[in-house]
Amino acid sequence: MNSKGLTIATIVLAALLGLLYWSNRHKPADTTGTIATPSPAEPAPVILTLNEADINKIELKKKGADQIVVTRDSNGKWQITAPKSMGVDESVVTGILSSLSSLNSERLVEEKAANPARYGLAEPAVEVTVTDKNNTAHKLLLGDDTPTGSGSYAQLAGDARVFTIASFTKGSLDKGLNDLRDKRLITADTDKVTRIELIGKQSIEFSRDKEQWQILKPKPLRADGVKVEELLRKITEARMETTDADAAKATSGFAAGSTVATAKLTTDTGTQQIEVKKDKDNYYAKSSVADGVYKVPSDLGEALDKKLSDFRNKKVFDFGFNDPSKLEIQDGSKTYSLSKKGEDWTSAEGKKFDKTTVQPLVERLGDLSATDFADSGFGSSALQITVTSSDGKHVEKVALGKGSKNTLARREGESSFYVLDEKTLDDIEKLVSNLKSS
Repeated sequence: MNSKGLTIATIVLAALLGLLYWSNRHKPADTTGTIATPSPAEPAPVILTLNEADINKIELKKKGADQIVVTRDSNGKWQITAPKSMGVDESVVTGILSSLSSLNSERLVEEKAANPARYGLAEPAVEVTVTDKNNTAHKLLLGDDTPTGSGSYAQLAGDARVFTIASFTKGSLDKGLNDLRDKRLITADTDKVTRIELIGKQSIEFSRDKEQWQILKPKPLRADGVKVEELLRKITEARMETTDADAAKATSGFAAGSTVATAKLTTDTGTQQIEVKKDKDNYYAKSSVADGVYKVPSDLGEALDKKLSDFRNKKVFDFGFNDPSKLEIQDGSKTYSLSKKGEDWTSAEGKKFDKTTVQPLVERLGDLSATDFADSGFGSSALQITVTSSDGKHVEKVALGKGSKNTLARREGESSFYVLDEKTLDDIEKLVSNLKSS
């Protein structure tokens, strides 16, 4: 290239660079004289907005299935009324109401769809109709999934627009009878259960007075409240398996199985019961509040498969965290009487005891717990111990003696004995002999 051509090329390049610089510094103005900016993307249209509290009926129709009707009564309680009357899973209904009350689309597909069939909306897979207290109904049609599978086509009946909604939104609305029904096998409120009957390895009956559980049958005994509450929780948390295949298998397994136990729960409104059987490694249940037979978790079967001793209170003394206010101990010819005043332990004569010798004894007595129970074998009593706690309101009298191989404890008013470690009696006698005045 000659020098003249190079000069022309340089001039043209300089002109282009100048034009580019000018255009970047001087953006076009709109008709109002302001600087033009890109318009933001329009938000996806809202399909439906409802007051959730006003909805009192939901109708669900899936292609090839019976219509399901769920209604809310004047007390605000939901109930399935069709195809037959049954309890409802409140959490599922809550999910449906939440989705419908503020139903947003992902995008508007067509403003006026001439051919809804192309979206699967001529014969929708799911129809959801909600009716409010003014008897105004809104029907939502759910069609095919979108080509990407991330959403579905949707349309309101009477509205020509077609939208897409997210797959999770469709999932919250696409429910069948088994999804909607109450899956609890026992519906009793645990806080209101006052009596439990367990008919299995033994017939055991529990009664609750306020928060305190007691064994009534086969005879009155102290109950381990934690164990009884665990049993109650396992029963009331039992849920049904609901597929047709599971139902057929459960019916067969229940018929072939051996009985584990029947549990009856009583409240102020009546009694509900559940019967559990075991077939091989599976547990199946039949309930008085739900039609059919269902597979249940193994932990329910194991919770029912218990004997009386599993529910007995194994603690020899009840005082627990309530520090005793008085100890009376008869050890052969020796008698000890200790009363607590403030932080000090004193004798009947007002003589103070060394706290470091009293506290180990109190802790040892509080820790006494049976490994088993016995109906006989108690020899002569070696120690008679009376513990007063709860500001003098609770008095416990226990005798300790040697069994053939163990230490045995007998609480006043109980016929059976608490089996303790063989060295227990020797340990307590040593602690008693170590009591010293300060």
